[in-house]
Amino acid sequence: MTIPSADEAFSSMSSAAGRAEYEAAVDRLREASRTYYGAGYSLMDDVTYDRLRLAVTAWEEGHPEAVAPGSPTGQVADGAAPEGDVAHTTRLLSLDNVFTPEELAAWGASLGRRLGHEPTGGFTVEPKMDGAAVAARYRDGRLVQIITRGDGARGEDVSHVIGTIEGLPEQLAVPATFEARGEVLFTQAQFESANEVRTAHGGAVFANPRNGAAGTLRAKDRPYRLPMTFWAYGAVDLDGETFLPAGATHAETLAAVARAGVRTTADSPAGLHVVATLDEAREKVDAIAALRAGLPFGIDGVVIKADSAAEQAAAGTGSRFPYWAIAYKLPAVERQTVLQDVIWDVGRTGVLAPTAILAPVELDGSTVTRATLHNPADILRRDLHIGDTVTVHKAGDIIPRVEAAVVELRPQDATPVPLPERCPHCAGDIDKSQERWRCAKGTACALAPLIEYVAGRDILDIDGLGRKYVDALIAAGDVGDVADLFTLTEERLTAASGSAKRGAKLAEQIELAKTRPLSRVFCALGIPGTGRRMSRRIAAHFGTMEAIRTADAAVLQDVEGIGPEKAPVIVEQVAALAPVIDKLIAAGVTMTEPQEQKSEQADEGPLTGKTVVVTGRMTGPLDGWGRSEMGALIEKAGGRVGSGVNSRTTYLVAAPSANGKPSSKAVKAQELGVEVLTPEDFAALTAAYLD
Repeated sequence: MTIPSADEAFSSMSSAAGRAEYEAAVDRLREASRTYYGAGYSLMDDVTYDRLRLAVTAWEEGHPEAVAPGSPTGQVADGAAPEGDVAHTTRLLSLDNVFTPEELAAWGASLGRRLGHEPTGGFTVEPKMDGAAVAARYRDGRLVQIITRGDGARGEDVSHVIGTIEGLPEQLAVPATFEARGEVLFTQAQFESANEVRTAHGGAVFANPRNGAAGTLRAKDRPYRLPMTFWAYGAVDLDGETFLPAGATHAETLAAVARAGVRTTADSPAGLHVVATLDEAREKVDAIAALRAGLPFGIDGVVIKADSAAEQAAAGTGSRFPYWAIAYKLPAVERQTVLQDVIWDVGRTGVLAPTAILAPVELDGSTVTRATLHNPADILRRDLHIGDTVTVHKAGDIIPRVEAAVVELRPQDATPVPLPERCPHCAGDIDKSQERWRCAKGTACALAPLIEYVAGRDILDIDGLGRKYVDALIAAGDVGDVADLFTLTEERLTAASGSAKRGAKLAEQIELAKTRPLSRVFCALGIPGTGRRMSRRIAAHFGTMEAIRTADAAVLQDVEGIGPEKAPVIVEQVAALAPVIDKLIAAGVTMTEPQEQKSEQADEGPLTGKTVVVTGRMTGPLDGWGRSEMGALIEKAGGRVGSGVNSRTTYLVAAPSANGKPSSKAVKAQELGVEVLTPEDFAALTAAYLD
């Protein structure tokens, strides 16, 4: 079956389209819904589906007399979900969507007309989890049944998954009887683990967490169980019991569910927000959207509801969705496109890096033509073929990644992604002993990227030694490893740079680089897994290069962040680099770390016992400083570098954004009460430690 692109699906259903085009579009919509709800995979991504559905709906509004019998636009789950044999306590409906602030305002006006007045009970704002809707029934505090949404009136009994869903305890601390309604999903960590288990049992990887969760709910014959997570977004009374407070608002309902021991959207990192006006709700939509990339689970929108139970009842419901709630859909972070090719590169540590070449697709506000494929083992696990329609995921500034192929759309001429037999850079042997393949020559294969990297400001800081001059030095045979930089004469540097003045400047910078502390020199060796932060820890722990060289794997594990897998690799690499280290020593390069001074500063530093997270571009006295330099400053002042904002974060260092919108980290900091410092404020706080 040929599935149109989003633009084709939308444009082919203009208001002037004839009956034949309309019926063809309805058939495409039904087929997409059938595979999504019934077969566990998607023939269309969300953007294509949403546009096609909107186009069909618009045509039907203009031709009400010609609407196809049983049109999917008027049914829950498009009428495609398995109906099941369990009747819902009350109908479990879908939500209508809006995509722009103008559409949200129109929904608000429509709600006002239904009520006969402006809403006075306020609104709630919560994340729209990207999973599968279920109803979970508790009787006397025991979870007795889980039912899928189905057609809204009846659903499938999937109680076999009881005991595998975090947030849905089998036994509550109170003997409550009620029905929690919410979303079952895979967190990103659960999704990755699930795919590992799947492939270990010979199964195909899930295309995305949403499809994986839907399929896992219905699967009864698997020889393994996959943990999932539940977040309640509502509840109803069950068996005539009165669990919910009379006239409870939406927020009060979720609070009652949470007190009983079931996880709710209010407990999520995005939270549940109660606001007075729709304008305030729109601001919260932006705030949750800013958090999206850092959430441990996928969301595809933000849900806005009238909080008042009385106003909900007055607004009523339609055949498919309630009129008192709306989903504000966020830009897609997941699309389908065609995998056209895979190219291979070699990183500075010799790792072979595959990159997917894709048919251009609009994703999260940009046109994506490339995505990461991680490593050869990952390609094989995902059974990727050239010509496949693949699901591509991107959120925020994260590099796009290929999730999986839609095998049902695989063309007959598709071929498995070819894996390299020789190093794509030097044509040498490949070390395939680990999932991440490496050129057998290691750093020597990708010497130019390594030299350019270590000449950077936050490593050896050899100002002016760019890629052009590095390539010239390597081509002339003057540089074969990092240590050779310190044997270069001013004459050789002049020849490489084409200027006596530049040659003299480079010679001066290289001489200065000999004084860099051990942590930077060790990082310059390019040992896998020893970036700036880890190199600082190793240098601070051992103090001298000699102590590092004599340490075995057991001793190395005393360094924070080095485990039993990484330690032997570092020991092996240090031993293999003995000739390079000897040359560095002979050239007079510093082989010690200023231990005592650093310890005293850490004891007395303004950041002692504090965790600092840095985001965005630095300004003021810290202008041009990168993450490694900021990390070194934080640790020198006694602090700890954090990767994400959480309850343990003391400070977030962030410059105000140019567009006036706070970053996701800034929004999270505000919600958690974490103090946000400008780069100028932070520079003043750590002024005594600025070099």
